[in-house]
Amino acid sequence: MTDTPPEIAAMVRRRLMARSGAERFIMGARMFDAARAMVLASLPADLSEAERKARLFQRFYGQPLPSDE
Repeated sequence: MTDTPPEIAAMVRRRLMARSGAERFIMGARMFDAARAMVLASLPADLSEAERKARLFQRFYGQPLPSDE
């Protein structure tokens, strides 16, 4: 579902694609970092590092972190 008019979506896409590949990559990396920070901030503070990583993985990928069998 989208509530963005097609002409606005096209303008945003043109402006994004006018950036260099490096700029687009950096934008994506920053968005990932922001999303990661938001998820980590929503988790209980008393979790172990391993549990924080497992919950972060599950929130991002929708499945449990695979075990290291």
